[in-house]
Amino acid sequence: MSITLLDVALAGIVLWLVKIIFSSKRHPAPLPPGPKGLPLLANLLDLPQKEQWRTFADWGRKYGPIVHVRALGQSFIILNDVRVAGDMLDKKSTIYSDRPVFVMAGELTGWKDTLVFTPPGERFKEYRKYLHGTMGTRSAIEKLNGLFETETQAFLKRVLRKPEAIAENIRDTAGSVILQVTYGYKPKQDQDDIVDLVEIAMRQFTEVMEPYAFLVDLIPPLRYVPRWFPGAGWKKKAEYYHATVQRMADVPLQFVRKQMSEGVASPSMVSSLLDQNNTPEQERNIKWASASMYSGGSDTTVSAIHTFFLAMTVYPEVQRKAQAEIDAVVGNDRLPTFADRAQLPYVEAIISEILRWGTVAPLGVPHTLSKYDIHNGYFIPEGAIVLPNVKGMLHNPDVYPDPWNFKPERFIAAEGKPAEQDPRSCCFGFGRRICPGLNLADATVWASVAMSLAVFDIQRKVVDGVEVVPPEPLFEDEMISHPTPFGCTIKPRSAKAESLILAD
Repeated sequence: MSITLLDVALAGIVLWLVKIIFSSKRHPAPLPPGPKGLPLLANLLDLPQKEQWRTFADWGRKYGPIVHVRALGQSFIILNDVRVAGDMLDKKSTIYSDRPVFVMAGELTGWKDTLVFTPPGERFKEYRKYLHGTMGTRSAIEKLNGLFETETQAFLKRVLRKPEAIAENIRDTAGSVILQVTYGYKPKQDQDDIVDLVEIAMRQFTEVMEPYAFLVDLIPPLRYVPRWFPGAGWKKKAEYYHATVQRMADVPLQFVRKQMSEGVASPSMVSSLLDQNNTPEQERNIKWASASMYSGGSDTTVSAIHTFFLAMTVYPEVQRKAQAEIDAVVGNDRLPTFADRAQLPYVEAIISEILRWGTVAPLGVPHTLSKYDIHNGYFIPEGAIVLPNVKGMLHNPDVYPDPWNFKPERFIAAEGKPAEQDPRSCCFGFGRRICPGLNLADATVWASVAMSLAVFDIQRKVVDGVEVVPPEPLFEDEMISHPTPFGCTIKPRSAKAESLILAD
């Protein structure tokens, strides 16, 4: 009798279950505290389906900054304190920098080739080296300031023309900046195939990264179940999404190769790296490092800038204070530039509060231990999935009083009152996994915020002459969290402001 793929899958599931049931053993120190759980199921029923960060923060208040839960044989370590997370993920990054295996998102749909899922090693180092050379230092970013300012002025024109399409305008601008930096590719004005392709890929990525959305992530041997098996429709979806990821990586790279062959390629990260002497392995790494840069950077920047427009709609007094600062420092006969940044501390504080209040990545991306650790007297198992509760950290009332209100003043030191903790201490990740594009994101967001404040009034919607109640500041419950749709009115502050927007 021949053995089928289904037989292999079922045998794998049985062996996996046996491993879970008999995997308990003595440890050299106690595990961190956490919910007690049930026999066999452990904490499977305790894990929240929605707003995980909120439940994790509750556990942190009850059990302490390090919480342990276990489900289906897997240990999870939840960190609710910035200092503790830094002590573990930064100072012990040699053992805390691995990634768990994401069967659906990483293995089956192809995201495993991007930087975010690449395990530590030579390929990881090469990706980081490419990205660092383009945007890893202040001096590298300063060379791009002209691009940021030019693209942000184009953004102002888009908003003036179609203020109701603010989310699309933000996405088009963020996409244009990072595509030019990465590939030397200037997207079409209103709708661009590559921008649309990456947007589709990021929507698919958000879906496959949703916790517990696919049974194969809970029972990995299911990946070997054949496509025709009842309930295995997710395998067809995985194949379709895999094709999208491959196109996302290949299409812009082919554009650069064509431009280089014709001698008309614009300066970019990819054009500076590609040459006749690249080995196949180097070409592969260039392809996926550049795909990582675009896919990883565009969506997070969009979220932060969109959060700015929401905050200005809900908190008009913050907008007025920032505009008064810009008017005093810059005047009204030109747009702010990066040369003005040091003289605009309140605008700087708004950027910090956007990063805190809007928390782009509520749980970051999980880390995994490559070997066991004993930290603060607790045993942290090898292979445990470590979740830094970034949103919980940035909304901890002990660190940020009145955390749900948008208060840039919290980041400005006053007599007898130090500034509150910089959200950059955790919002861009930790250790070797810290976001390589943080300088690029910071510059892009600053230009959008400062230049928009200089020329636009962002107001609550008015219907029949009556100002609508301000939108409730809500955010999507996803790995990359965007504001939920909201209404606002965006108008030039004056005729002079409009002329600045339209200037060439």
